[in-house]
Amino acid sequence: MSHETCPSVKNILLLDSDGKRVAVKYFSEDWPTNSAKENFEKVVFNKTQKTNARTEAEISMFENNIVVYKFVQDLHFFVTGGDYENELILATVLQAFFDSVGLLLRGNVDKKEALENLDLILLCIDEIADGGIILETDPNVIAGKVASNSIDSGAPLSEQTLSQALATAREHLARSLLK
Repeated sequence: MSHETCPSVKNILLLDSDGKRVAVKYFSEDWPTNSAKENFEKVVFNKTQKTNARTEAEISMFENNIVVYKFVQDLHFFVTGGDYENELILATVLQAFFDSVGLLLRGNVDKKEALENLDLILLCIDEIADGGIILETDPNVIAGKVASNSIDSGAPLSEQTLSQALATAREHLARSLLK
């Protein structure tokens, strides 16, 4: 399969406001060792932390990669793709990750909540991409699947609670942006 026919991502990263890992998943051999991965995270974090990626996603180039990123509270969301990938597709993946995490954390998107719900966030990444191939970018579908897969949630989120959660998440987000 050629790159053009099958858009893919190289990694999905969630770092905290010090650039430390919260949840990361790599789908590419570009970073064969853990130290290579950590080094990439450090470079990306350092180069992006001065930007204003709170209102909308920003895009940067690093070593032949396109990185799209967005920050909320003390969390930094990143999606990396090759420089031959479509930026809009990468931005869609980022938004899907961002929104589905927002749904699953019920709008309380911060490091403390993220760490307490790490299993959900990792499941989220699994629903979005498999081996780097993008499977799903609808946050309602992603969050719904994750919620129904997570054993401790008891009842899966219904459509209504999902749309409520999304509305609450948006309100929280709007409020945190206005602060």
